[in-house]
Amino acid sequence: MGERYDCTECQESLYGHKYILKEEKPYCIKCYETLFSNTCEVCQKLISCTSKDLSYKDRHWHSDCFLCNKCSRSLVDRPFATKNETLMCIECYSNEYSAKCHACLKNIMPGSKKMEHKGNSWHESCFTCNRCQQPIGTRSFVQKDANNYCLPCYEKQFALQCVHCKKPITTGGVNYHDQPWHKECFVCIGCKQQLAGQRFTSRDDFAYCLDCFCNLFAKKCAYCTTPISGKGHATLISEVLPFMLHIQHITRELPTLCTFKFFILLLYAFNFYDPQCSG
Repeated sequence: MGERYDCTECQESLYGHKYILKEEKPYCIKCYETLFSNTCEVCQKLISCTSKDLSYKDRHWHSDCFLCNKCSRSLVDRPFATKNETLMCIECYSNEYSAKCHACLKNIMPGSKKMEHKGNSWHESCFTCNRCQQPIGTRSFVQKDANNYCLPCYEKQFALQCVHCKKPITTGGVNYHDQPWHKECFVCIGCKQQLAGQRFTSRDDFAYCLDCFCNLFAKKCAYCTTPISGKGHATLISEVLPFMLHIQHITRELPTLCTFKFFILLLYAFNFYDPQCSG
């Protein structure tokens, strides 16, 4: 009599019957399905050995039960997504949960690249500069009046142009005579020192630092020949006298104390004095 070949579980002979080996042990079909087959998530029936077992995250379905929860189309060989463990085809998932592109108003499909800014979303190809129409991607941009602009286009269209170098002013800047300047362009016409943040004056529409202005245009003291700076209350004494003096030099030029007192009163009456020479 030949050697027996029985089911490991029920001990029934497997001669002339189909069987399945598991870990090198033979099982009849009935015992195998009872012991090892998975239960379908939808119909709660065993998935037989002769059926396709579709699995996702430790869950199992018959191929006929693997359907979109919204439109009931088969998800076999079709992309799908899940929400709260509910299976949906990509189209239904997008209609229910995906953001809509702010530009074309179409759904942004799961898995596709999405651009976001201030609560709005765009397809990558729709997130473009309003002026040059080129995709912005990860480049810097500026939003103005609900439109997006790449930096070069924004500067060309909206940024103030420096009256000196004609280039856009992107940060800071100086306004002089209702005209915009870069800080580094707004300089003394004489020594080229930047004038932003310090006192300066002008002549014939040219800006000068005080030192250059005094050296070029201020009246000279008749005694020491250095410029009377104009700081404080110094004015043009030459309208009253044929010369100008620093106040500390007056006693050397006027002969009497009486005349000196009279002259001081005259200076104060007309504000003709220079504080830098009053020491």
